[in-house]
Amino acid sequence: MIKIKKTNLKKQKPFTDLKKIVKKKKEKKETEIQQIVNHYFYSKGLSLQKIKSDAKKRKIIYSRFTRPAKQLLELAGTIKKAKKAIDKVAEWAKSRNLDYAIETVFKKWLEIDSLKPKEVVKKPFYMGNPMIWSQAKKKWFVIDEGGDWHEFVGEEKDINWKIDKP
Repeated sequence: MIKIKKTNLKKQKPFTDLKKIVKKKKEKKETEIQQIVNHYFYSKGLSLQKIKSDAKKRKIIYSRFTRPAKQLLELAGTIKKAKKAIDKVAEWAKSRNLDYAIETVFKKWLEIDSLKPKEVVKKPFYMGNPMIWSQAKKKWFVIDEGGDWHEFVGEEKDINWKIDKP
């Protein structure tokens, strides 16, 4: 009768578990291209979970973004510079209510240092009516619904500043 040592079987099991753990860690680490594509989606306001679920539902075709991400990485040189460029273009495009893609970064690459978001324009209102500053008279005027101009006699704190969206 042959006896099998139980100690040998127990020693092999942790070794196979270790292989599985190492394999999972390798799978979880993102490649440079994945980092760029994911950063692009983050700049669009999507979370990692949303990206994954949309990819499964075929709303996002992830592979369509890998080639531009690889080209951007080659153009920028490092992941950090590529992400910075995406952020800059994203901020610029969002301030102008424009849609953008990774390819937009290529198109704006030469002028990327001069890209600035559109300044927020605030316009003065008094009781819902627009106001205009007269340089000649150094006074505020309120324009009513009929288009008539009336001199503003209130205080600065009465002026309501609203963001003008075209």
